[in-house]
Amino acid sequence: MSWLVWFLIGAALVFFMQGGFAMVEGGLTRAKNAGNIIMKNLMDFCIGTVVFLLLGFSLMMGEHNGFIGKPSLDVFTQFTDSGVMSNFVFNLVFCATAATIVSGAMAERTKFSAYCIYSGVISLLIYPIEAGWVWNSDGWLASKSYIDFAGSSAIHMVGGVTAFIGAMLLGPRLGKYAVDAETGKKVPKAITGHSIPLAALGCFILWFGWYGFNGAAAGNESSLALIFANTTIAPGVATCVTMIFTWIKNGKPDVSMSLNGALAGLVAITAPCANVDPFGALIIGIVAGILVVVAVEFIDQVLKVDDPVGAVAVHGVNGIWGTLAVGLFANPNVVDAFGDGVATTGVAGLFYGGGFGQLGIQILGVVAILVWVIVTMTIVFTVIKKTNGLRVTAEEEIIGLDIPEHGLPSAYGGFMFAPEAVDYTVSELAEYGGAAAGGAIPKDAAVTVDNKAHKDAKITKVTIITNPQKYSHLATALDGIGITGITVTNVHGYGMQKGNATYYRGVKVETKLLPKVQIDIVICKVPTETLVKTVQDALYTGKIGDGKIFISDVENVIKVRTGETGYDALQDEE
Repeated sequence: MSWLVWFLIGAALVFFMQGGFAMVEGGLTRAKNAGNIIMKNLMDFCIGTVVFLLLGFSLMMGEHNGFIGKPSLDVFTQFTDSGVMSNFVFNLVFCATAATIVSGAMAERTKFSAYCIYSGVISLLIYPIEAGWVWNSDGWLASKSYIDFAGSSAIHMVGGVTAFIGAMLLGPRLGKYAVDAETGKKVPKAITGHSIPLAALGCFILWFGWYGFNGAAAGNESSLALIFANTTIAPGVATCVTMIFTWIKNGKPDVSMSLNGALAGLVAITAPCANVDPFGALIIGIVAGILVVVAVEFIDQVLKVDDPVGAVAVHGVNGIWGTLAVGLFANPNVVDAFGDGVATTGVAGLFYGGGFGQLGIQILGVVAILVWVIVTMTIVFTVIKKTNGLRVTAEEEIIGLDIPEHGLPSAYGGFMFAPEAVDYTVSELAEYGGAAAGGAIPKDAAVTVDNKAHKDAKITKVTIITNPQKYSHLATALDGIGITGITVTNVHGYGMQKGNATYYRGVKVETKLLPKVQIDIVICKVPTETLVKTVQDALYTGKIGDGKIFISDVENVIKVRTGETGYDALQDEE
C-alpha cells in the first residue's frame, strides 16, 4: 500500500512538471506569445490523455511481441485493479513530458493546429512504441538488459530529437539570422525572452518534480535515497560548471544558460539515477554542464537551427549522454531499485570493471530509438507541412500568436512591453507569407549629410502613432534615410473602430484602450516630405490601424551639453 501511494505521488510530481515546462518556455520567449505557449502546454497533456487512453497505453504496456503491444481496453475494463490504474496514470504523465519538450524548440512560429496534431501523434504512436521497447518487460530492449531507469532516452532524447527535426523543417523565427555586412555570412541574432524570473520559476518547479520523475519507480528506501541524492548532485554540479564555463567564455555568468545547465544535469542523470554512485553523478553533471553550452551554440551558430529555449541541447544531446553514461559509470554495488533493499544490481559500467558489454547495449538502444524517431517524425512533420501547414504567416508571427491564434490581446492584461527590436528582411517576409513593408530603402531616397550650420533652418517635429508590431519595420526604414534619433513611447488609445472584437471566457471584450507605439522625431536636415513618404511606405497595408502622422513646427532646440541651438543642436557629429 505505502509503495503504491508513493508511486502515485511521484506521478503527481511529474504532472506538476507540465507547469514548469510552461514557465520555462514562456519566460525564454516573447510576451506576445505567452498565451499560446500556455495553451500548448495545457493541450499536449490533455490531447495526450485522450489518445494514450484509447490506444497509446496498450501499445506500450499491453501484451507485447517485443516490438509493439496489443491494442486493448484494459483501462476501461480493469478499473478496479489498482496496478493497471496506477500504471496508466504513471506512464501517461511521462508520455506528456515527451510531447511537451517539442513545444519550446518550435515556439513563436508554429500553427496551434499543427501543434495539436503532432503532439497527439507523439502520444498515440511514436512514444508508446519505443517506450514499450524499454519498459515493457517483454520489450526487445528490456530483454537485452538495456537500462534507462527514468527516461533519458525514451523520453528526453525522443523529445529533443523530435524538436530538432521540427525546428529544422519549420525554419527560424523572423529576424533570428541575418547576413553580416562585413563577412557576408549568416549570423544569429539574439531574441531575448521576456521574463527570466518566470523561466527560473519553471526551472525550480521542474527540479522539484524531477524527484518524482526519477524516484517514483524506486521499490525500496535504499534505492530511493540514492536516487534523490543523485538527482540533486548532478544538476547542482552541472549548474556550477555552466556558470563558470560561461563566465570564463563570455566574461559574465549567463543566467538563462545556467538555468539550462540545471535542466541538462537533470536530464543526464535520469537514465543512470538508480545505477550510479554519487561520484558518478558528479562526473555526469560536469560533462552535462559543459555539453549543454557547446550544444546550444553549435545548434544555433553552426547548424542555424533556431531553438528558443535550448530544448535540443538540454533534452536531446544530454538525453544521449545520460543514457550512454550508464555504460560508463554503473556501479555493481548499488542497491537494486526493484529488489528487497539489500540485493545489488551487479551491473558494472566500463569504468567500474564491466568492460564494454553494458556500454554496447546502451549504444544499441540509443541508435535504435534515434532511427525510429527520426524516420517517423520526419514523415509526420512533412505530412503536416504539406497538408495543414506547420508555420503561421509572417504577419501573424510579427503580431504574436496570442491574437491571431487565440483572440487574446495580451496574456498580461493591462501590462505593456517595449516594442520589439528585431529586424525582418524583405526576403524573410516574402518566404513566410508577409508583406514586404519596411524593407531596405533605395539609395536615391537616402539623405546626403550636410554638416554646415543653417541658422534659419526650419525645425519640424513628426509624431507617428501606430501598432507596436509595426515598429521594427519603421525603425529599419527610418535608418535608411538617415534618421539618427527617435523617441519611442508605449501608449494606449483607440480610433472610431475601437479595435476588432475579442472574447474572454465567451463574453465580448469591450475594448476602450488599445496598445499603440508613439515615435517622435525632430528633423531639420531631412526633408519633411521624405520622412512622411518613408513612414507611409513602411506602415501601409491598406487596413484599418496603419497609423497616423502628426506634423508640427518646433520653435527651437537646445543641446544641454554644448549649448548649441537650432540645426546644430540636432547634429550628432562632434
